[in-house]
Amino acid sequence: SNILAPATAKSAKQGRSVLKDGSTVISDSTAIAMYLERQYPDRPLIPTDPYERGLCLMMEEWADESIGIKSRKVLFGALGQNQNLRTSILPNTTPDFLKTAVGAVPSELFELLGAGVGYGSDVVKDAKDALKQDLEALSLILLDRPYLVTDRPCLADFAVAGASMLLKFPAGPYLDLPESLKGKGIPGLADSSIYETFFDWRDRLYADYRKPLIATSTGGSGSAPTSINID
Repeated sequence: SNILAPATAKSAKQGRSVLKDGSTVISDSTAIAMYLERQYPDRPLIPTDPYERGLCLMMEEWADESIGIKSRKVLFGALGQNQNLRTSILPNTTPDFLKTAVGAVPSELFELLGAGVGYGSDVVKDAKDALKQDLEALSLILLDRPYLVTDRPCLADFAVAGASMLLKFPAGPYLDLPESLKGKGIPGLADSSIYETFFDWRDRLYADYRKPLIATSTGGSGSAPTSINID
């Protein structure tokens, strides 16, 4: 199965999940899950037990509104401070002169640009501190549990795994990323042993439920997961 990336799922430019199934288009992650529940009842994503169902839906919303939003802030901060990350994140087809120009942009200019869009240094620091608490909480939950809510993966697990993608890029062949970025992420988060439990769990979830990206000379087939777009 490929629950983490349904064959018809695409990433919208705004970074939101979008499901297109025939003439049906849904752009809200919870609504997507509800739709899949109705269409494929033999593969439930949301528990039926009232407590577990409520916890699952609450954690799914938290993943989007907390980890998802804060991860974009800390990624912007890391791009401003790390020249190698900044150039590595560019598409492989980017001309060398453009990579050099992007890498040469002063960190101070990135910080100034960030402040203009609400991503100033204080905001980035607060987001990173909050993410440390989030990742520690998730690691504690997963110490003696296979999944976040029940004994099988549910919507909450996939939402949290997806929201954490910008914190540490998966090492496997799931995204159209340069090899130098795979398995790498935000310094102080992706490389910290404190959160190793969480990221190991997430990588196992990807290995079990995400279909590898199949590269083709024609740009890939419609059934392959969509490449990630990072503005």
